[in-house]
Amino acid sequence: MADTKRGRDKKARDADDRQRERELEQARDRADEDEPPRDERDADESHADEDEPSDSPRECHRRGCDEPAAFVVLERYQEDTGHGAVEAEAVLCREHTAEESPTNLDRSYADYVFRVEPVPRPGDPDEA
Repeated sequence: MADTKRGRDKKARDADDRQRERELEQARDRADEDEPPRDERDADESHADEDEPSDSPRECHRRGCDEPAAFVVLERYQEDTGHGAVEAEAVLCREHTAEESPTNLDRSYADYVFRVEPVPRPGDPDEA
């Protein structure tokens, strides 16, 4: 195909279609995961509200994974409407952290963040 505006537009549409397909496939994969029992979600939310860290190790955020959390993964990106930032944070085990990568680069902006940090442990010198 010759390098014409029509050809470039078609390539851009095809790339957009492939991106949407990848995003749909990832959403379907996440939808297949089992929902955690209600009491576990309540316990996780109550731990998040406490000022003091829990002595028990936190579990991986992924459904069906009972491994202890090793890392906190944070991504901050622009909301779909473009009117504000969204922060997505998850505590993950080593294996699931290795699978993580930035997923919202199309909505990145000046304050975009993708950060992976170790889970603070009780007694760590960095903890206040």
